[in-house]
Amino acid sequence: MPVNGLLALGLGLAAFGSALGLGKAIEGAMTAMGRQPEAIPKIQTAMIIGAAFIEALTIYAFVSVFVLQG
Repeated sequence: MPVNGLLALGLGLAAFGSALGLGKAIEGAMTAMGRQPEAIPKIQTAMIIGAAFIEALTIYAFVSVFVLQG
């Protein structure tokens, strides 16, 4: 398999892992919000910050494909 194929495979795995992690994080936050509605603002803030970190890791993987290719 050429290097480009391996980079694409790595990017695909990173995107898949990010999707799983993001889904699990959002699921946990929604469950917590349902159980404790009075804590929604705190939970929502933490959820958004966590989602941003998860998405950032995927963007780093995406950018690294172009850096390693060139």
